[in-house]
Order: sequence, then C-alpha cells, then structure tokens
Amino acid sequence: MKIISVVGARPEFIQATPVSRALRKHHREILVHTGQHYDYLMSQTFFDELGIPAPDYNLEVGSGSHAGQTAEILVRFEEILQKEKPDIVIVRGDTNSTLAGALVASKLHIPTVHIEAGERSFDRRMPEEINRLVADQLSSAYFCVSQTAVNQLAREGITENVFWVGDVMLDANLANQPLARQKSTVLSKLGFAPGSFGLVTVHRAANTDDPARLANIVTALSQVSEKVIFPVHPRTRAALEKLDVRFAENVFVIDPVGYYDMMMLEENARIIATDSGGV
Repeated sequence: MKIISVVGARPEFIQATPVSRALRKHHREILVHTGQHYDYLMSQTFFDELGIPAPDYNLEVGSGSHAGQTAEILVRFEEILQKEKPDIVIVRGDTNSTLAGALVASKLHIPTVHIEAGERSFDRRMPEEINRLVADQLSSAYFCVSQTAVNQLAREGITENVFWVGDVMLDANLANQPLARQKSTVLSKLGFAPGSFGLVTVHRAANTDDPARLANIVTALSQVSEKVIFPVHPRTRAALEKLDVRFAENVFVIDPVGYYDMMMLEENARIIATDSGGV
C-alpha cells in the first residue's frame, strides 16, 4: 500500500517518528514536508535527532498568513497526489498543513486518516480549531488520543472508523527520553541546575498578534521571583521586536531549541507556562 504522510510543524515531526517507523515495515510511505516550519531550529534539527527519513518532497511554503500558507500547500500538494496516486493520505494535528492536506485529498477522493482527531478547544477564534473541525469532517478514519476525543466525534455525528489509539507524542517522548538525557547539554550551556528555573513558551496568534496582550505577558514574566528561560518562536520574536520591549534580568531569552534540549528543559523546569499544545 502506498501511503503519503504530511508533516509541516514541530508537533507533526514528533508524531511522525513512531508512525513512520511502523508504516515502513509493511508499506511504502512517501513523506511530504510542507515547509510550514522551515528553518533549521524549527525543522531540520527534529529530523536529525528523531531519525525521521528525509522528506520525499518539500513544498517549501515558508512563512506567511494562514490563507497564504494554506493556498500554497493546496496547489503544490495537489500536484504530488496526482503524480503519486496514493492509497491513503495521513494528516496530523491541527496545523495549516493538516487542513490543506485533508482538503486536497478529499477533493481527489483519496481516503484520509487524521491522527489526533476529535481534539477541541471550543474556541473558534483559534485558527487551529478551524483546522481540526474541517479536517475531521473531511477524513475517512480517525485515530484519537483519548476516549474524550472519541466521544466528541460521536457528538458531532462521526462514529464510523473511529479508533482510540493513544498518544503517539507520548510514544515518541518515552522512546527518546533516554537519548535526550544522554545527549542534551542545554542546562550546562545555559548554566542552570535542575529545578532552578521556570520555562515559558509563547507562539499562538492570540498572544503574539495582540500588542497589549503580548506586552502584559512580558511584564508578568519580569515580575516573577525566579529565573525564566524563554525559547522564542520566530513569530514571537518578530512581534517582540515591533514592541521594542526589554526583559528584566530574570528572563533569559534564547533561540528555539531542538527536541532533546526541549525535553530536558521541560523535565528539569520547576514550573512551565505555555500556550503550546505540544509542550
């Protein structure tokens, strides 16, 4: 069976690891990277550390508006599906890559599997919520993290081909934790002992695109009593530069880190504050 797997953002790279490993034992998998997360720290380092096979195709859509990214993926991914004629398309999570992949496959009458189906924030102001809802309506089979997700799909009238399979993000985490502990040097590089810092990530549009809200987050971080490590997403960095803000001395702003380093920051932080669905 020929299966096309779509990835585009960091959570999807992590989810792809155990699934691709299993698929390639029995099927032909073609990996399509949309390029939604495109620089080394946001993309290639995850492929390197997780041992994900090199993508067969990279759409290289790069950054852009939600509409712009989605449109670019739609056009470029359609060409690949028409060329490869897969039996199944796999999409994951709730990104623009998820939405576009499911939409193109549906229009070409190719069965689509949605991994992490049925998740809901119940906030349609979030672009990710729209992506989830549409992807689930277009998919042919649904792999859910929890019984809660299965129940949610049932409430929306989706009851066939729904499977509670558990969380592949957790599978990847458990498989890679020993390697992360062995290979990561992030704590020594930054000069922090375990349990001596807080960890913060901010990247959602609701926080980065609202200057007043983002300024309040910066102020709050500067008022906490402990040291805070803040790996800054490219979107967040651009928004912060427009604000021209200065962080207090307790906030250590760093570039995005790889998977192993992020695992160790999470494991050793005393407290974590995040708007991420993957942290």
